[in-house]
Amino acid sequence: MRNEISEQQIKEYQDKGFIIVKNFCSREEIDLLYQTALNDQAMSKNALDLNDQSGKKTKLSLWFTPGNDVFGYLTRSNKVVKAVSQILGNSAPVCHYHSKLMQKEPKVGGAWEWHQDYGYWYKNQFMFPEQMMSVLIALTPANKENGCLQVISESHKMGRINHGFTGEQVGADMQMVDNALKTMELVYAELQPGDALFFHSNLVHRSEANFSDYPRWSLISCYTLQSNIAYKETSESWKIPVDVVPDEAILNWDHESLSSADFLKKENDPALKESGWENQV
Repeated sequence: MRNEISEQQIKEYQDKGFIIVKNFCSREEIDLLYQTALNDQAMSKNALDLNDQSGKKTKLSLWFTPGNDVFGYLTRSNKVVKAVSQILGNSAPVCHYHSKLMQKEPKVGGAWEWHQDYGYWYKNQFMFPEQMMSVLIALTPANKENGCLQVISESHKMGRINHGFTGEQVGADMQMVDNALKTMELVYAELQPGDALFFHSNLVHRSEANFSDYPRWSLISCYTLQSNIAYKETSESWKIPVDVVPDEAILNWDHESLSSADFLKKENDPALKESGWENQV
């Protein structure tokens, strides 16, 4: 089967906290996704701006329930869901937590500060970070010049570290990040359109601002297992098994607009609200 995740890749994920799968999506699939991202008014209408600590804006559109749009077909596709299931290595059904379109524009796209995804999701009170992961698919080239993702290999083995606010973002305790950088390998996840990065919920990562002349757009879909529990998450998608569709749905099935998607509103994000301990890091 296309894009089958090998035992060696699963071992690498367990060891390093991430794997890169080249050409996970075809050029035709990426072209369709990127054009939809550019042209579907729902994406721009529901984009959130988050300031980094320098004041530059990072832009994203985040929604929970995967629908019958082209992005929904990708996040529900057999190749993605099977890969997630293989990597997480659990018999529980895979659930889609949320997806977000990251839009880092030339010259103005801001940075993402050092963080773990579970640094955010801890506030949603998910119980088992080992049962959560993210899948980043590059829609445009991602390189050092335009602010590709940087990851600290093996940092997921540290477990969750404290997070506080840096700008409007949730950022990791920099003392522990500095310790990790002295101890483990820093990797620039340079990707071509269609490449996929699968990474652990506790992997420490960041991205620089985009100072290049070219955009860096990517889709990040986050998954959890139904056996995981969230005690402070108001959306419903995290506990509903993915309604898997065949891979050919992405290109061949009729697509709806994203206008009916359940986009996150900035004021409703618990990760951006004070919980009392952020100022202690």
